[in-house]
Amino acid sequence: MNLPKIIQGKHITLSDIEWIRSLIQIHSDWNRTQLSREICAQWNWLNANGQFKDMACRTLLLKLDRSGLITLPKPLNSGGGNHFKNRKTITHSTDEVIEILRDLTPLRIEVVQTPSLPLLKHLLSAYHYLGFSGTVGENMKYLVYDRNNRLLACLLFRSAAWKTAPRDLFIGWSAHERQAGLSFITNNMRFLILPWVRVPHLASHLLSQIVNRLSSDWNHKYGHPIHVVETFVEKDRFRGTCYKAANWIYVGQTQGRSRNDRFTKLQVPIKDVYLYPLTRHFRKELTHGARRDSKGV
Repeated sequence: MNLPKIIQGKHITLSDIEWIRSLIQIHSDWNRTQLSREICAQWNWLNANGQFKDMACRTLLLKLDRSGLITLPKPLNSGGGNHFKNRKTITHSTDEVIEILRDLTPLRIEVVQTPSLPLLKHLLSAYHYLGFSGTVGENMKYLVYDRNNRLLACLLFRSAAWKTAPRDLFIGWSAHERQAGLSFITNNMRFLILPWVRVPHLASHLLSQIVNRLSSDWNHKYGHPIHVVETFVEKDRFRGTCYKAANWIYVGQTQGRSRNDRFTKLQVPIKDVYLYPLTRHFRKELTHGARRDSKGV
C-alpha cells in the first residue's frame, strides 16, 4: 500500500487509515460532515480559535478516497461544481457600467456567506472562462459592489498550490518549511470583472483593496493570518496587467504540467506566477513563524 505520510499537515499512519475505515463501516448512515467532525474531535484537530478544522479534515478524507485508501459515502449534494451551470439562471442586472473609477468609489466588498453563494457560483459559471469547480479546504469568496450598489466583480481565494518552483525559489524555503507554512499562503484562483463593466483601473484598484483586508478576513474565519497571496496567469490569454499595476511581483513561469500529472505527460497552458507579500518579513513568517504557529495544530 502506497500510503502518503503527510496530508493537510497531518502525519497519517496505517492505523489511522484502519480507524477511519472502521468509523465509516460502523457509522454507515453518517454523511461526510459527520465523519469529519468526529475525526476532528478524536484527533483534537482545532484551529487557533478552538474550532474544528472541518474543511482541512474533509480535504484529507477526499484525498484518501481518491487514493483508494478509503471509500467515502456519497456527498449529500452532488449538484455543485461545474454542474451548477445547468441550474436555473439567477437573475441579476447586466446594465452596462461605463464610468470613471472615482464615480464608483468607495467600493463595497462583501464576504460571501451562504445566502449570496449561489450568486457567486452563477457568475463564475456563466462569465469566467474557467467556470466554477467548487472549493475544497480553506477559502475566501468576495462580491464587489460600487457605491450605488451595482455588482461589479467577484473573487475567489483558496489553498495555495502544493509546489511551484518560481514561488518556492522566491521564498527560499525547504520542503519541510513549505509543508509547515503552506497554509499561510492563499491562491487567487478566480478574479472576474463582470463583462458589462468597463471601468479603467478598476481591476488593479480592487486588487489593492482586497489584499489590504485579506489576512484579517482569513484570520477571522480560520484563526490564522495569510502572509503571501499567489496567482497564476495564463500567458497566452492574459498579460497580467492588473496584477502588475497593483504591484504584484512576477517570479517566473510554470512548466506547463498539471498538478495531477504523476508521469509528466499532461500538458497544460504555461502560466506566469505572481506573488503579493502581505507582511514585510514574510520569508521569516513562512519559515520560522509558520512552523512555530503550526505546532500542535
